[in-house]
Amino acid sequence: MKKQSMPIDDRLTRRTVLTGLLAATVAACSTPGEQTTTGEVPADRKLLGHTLHGSGPEPVIVLHEWMGDHTNYDLMLPFLPEDKYRWIFADLRGYGLSKPITGAYSLREAADDVLRLMDSYGHHRFHLVGHSMSGMISQYVAKIGGERLKSVVLVSPVPASGFRADAETMKKLAAIIDDDDAARAAIMARGGTRYGRGWIERKLAMTRRAPNRDAMLGYLKMFTGTDVAAEVSGVATPITAVCGMYDLPLYREDSIRTLLAPLFPNLEVAVSHEAGHYAMLETPPLLAGQFEKGIARGL
Repeated sequence: MKKQSMPIDDRLTRRTVLTGLLAATVAACSTPGEQTTTGEVPADRKLLGHTLHGSGPEPVIVLHEWMGDHTNYDLMLPFLPEDKYRWIFADLRGYGLSKPITGAYSLREAADDVLRLMDSYGHHRFHLVGHSMSGMISQYVAKIGGERLKSVVLVSPVPASGFRADAETMKKLAAIIDDDDAARAAIMARGGTRYGRGWIERKLAMTRRAPNRDAMLGYLKMFTGTDVAAEVSGVATPITAVCGMYDLPLYREDSIRTLLAPLFPNLEVAVSHEAGHYAMLETPPLLAGQFEKGIARGL
């Protein structure tokens, strides 16, 4: 007797339901303290939402930028070692899995949230990765966390002195929050001119999906209106900065060396010659390797 085929729409619906059930099961079981290999952990009132990848002995918390959330790193997952590291991709307040959490969206608050999340897993010592605005947050965590930080990797980081912006620049940055054309222009200015319309639209969609408006506005004020350079000066943690050759001038090698080298005696700078501001989207295997090299400095 010939086996009947399920209509394609039914098969897709069934697959979607099963996938959703599996994701929900993983998320429900992935609570802080457990050695979960992978899955989502929703935010609660005290802890940032995050995803887990790998079950190795070395914990690494990875933070995102202003125009995206933890999903920025999805393309990197196949290239990140799971047996040596436990990757914790956290969403800041108002972003991604942490959208329900409100706050002041300040530098200190974000840094405290990172330390609290790592405490929840019992990770007294850990590695930290920050991108763009969370690169600034990571520099501050390295200061207040002290010897808890084994290494720090900064991808196209906002310096500890902040993103200095005049009135016209602030107007352009604020427009990104609501204006798609302004967001497209920002993406293109950060290296996106090398790509086609499809890439720009995909990054725009990620930008619109990731944050709520209040959080985006709050963090904009944070990274343009805060200067902790004097406070973080002298941090001895091994810090590796990864710069994209096609990024804005502020984030390029010469600028990063000028702004960060006087502050951090153990700074090393690497250049991604095929990336702009979004190396995790542009060159995922290469950035994964740069993560490993930077983290190895703290082992």
